[in-house]
Amino acid sequence: MCERNDPAAVAEGLRRRLAEARRTLADGAAEEAGARYAAVLAEAEEYEGGEGAGAYRLTAERAAALLGLGESALESGELTDALGYFELAGELLADEPAPARAPVLRGRAVAHYLTGELRYAVHLLESGLAELARAEPQDPDALVLLHATAIGPYMDMGAHHHAARAAESALALAPRVSDPALVARAHRSVARTLLAQGRHAEADASLATAAGLYDRLGLRTELAHCHWMRGYVRAQAGQLAGAEEELRQALLMLGETRAALYRSQVAVELADVLHRRGSSGDAAELLAGVLGDFSSERGAVHAAAAHRLLGIIAEDAHDTEAAEEHYVRALSLLERAGAAGDLADLCRLLGDLLRRSGRTEAALDAYRTGLGHRTAPGSTTLGPAQL
Repeated sequence: MCERNDPAAVAEGLRRRLAEARRTLADGAAEEAGARYAAVLAEAEEYEGGEGAGAYRLTAERAAALLGLGESALESGELTDALGYFELAGELLADEPAPARAPVLRGRAVAHYLTGELRYAVHLLESGLAELARAEPQDPDALVLLHATAIGPYMDMGAHHHAARAAESALALAPRVSDPALVARAHRSVARTLLAQGRHAEADASLATAAGLYDRLGLRTELAHCHWMRGYVRAQAGQLAGAEEELRQALLMLGETRAALYRSQVAVELADVLHRRGSSGDAAELLAGVLGDFSSERGAVHAAAAHRLLGIIAEDAHDTEAAEEHYVRALSLLERAGAAGDLADLCRLLGDLLRRSGRTEAALDAYRTGLGHRTAPGSTTLGPAQL
């Protein structure tokens, strides 16, 4: 520990340990990274609370430690804890310029997105982007960070035009970005908008660019997310063998990093691919192993996707009652989240089931619920339902 009578040395030591914690998190060791960040935070708070407190503040170091704790909690799927850390970091940085607050805002938005609060996540990101647009000089790193983060929620809400605009902005700014990992994130995120436009080859190329950057930087967790997105793109394009290979690789890598929530989300998408390849039993077994990891406030969109797929499997087995139960549970989760593409797809499935059962009025109600929504490649969590 640095001498208390040398504040500059204390700050330098804390920054060095923050960099080590960031490297640990990038390697996928979220629990160890969280412990490192917590130790830095405790030391910074102890220093500020000791003799001479106020002579040398460690606000930036404390905020960075809290941001790291939030990101570690996100990786572990502890969303409530993550939000708490991000809010505390935001309070410390309240008087800082908008670019300095962008990473915290991104963390809050991702946490709300993962809980299924899509609209609020978008509200946070749009507010942050508006503030960044007013700032002079403009910070391309901060702008790309928030634009890239907004693409997923926009797509899930069915706001394809907004997602495409965010992707265009991110790519246009990418040459001015100083952080190569951020450039990789932009390429990874825009793949969904390219897919929605039917540009499958370009989406795959964008992901290949991202994967190359992540591999060169040694960012194992981000590389796992790249395999996940590549599997998603291939599943949506009907390339099921390639999709299964990519999703299994993502599942393996995320299992090594103990990213519980993300791993469960990948498992749902892999189960969909297995079902579409004719392995419904394996799909149901995989879903049974992860369904307990979700709730209405933890991975709600993928929880709904799991129930949707279980409903389809039940329909295939002529268990109409079980199918309806799964569809209704999925509907409740999606209405809360506002995931338009998934909601439209599910309403069609439920309506068809009710119609075949002779319950015409109930079927019409289901169709009406989804009437204002439409699906498109890239707007649903899983691939299209079999007709």
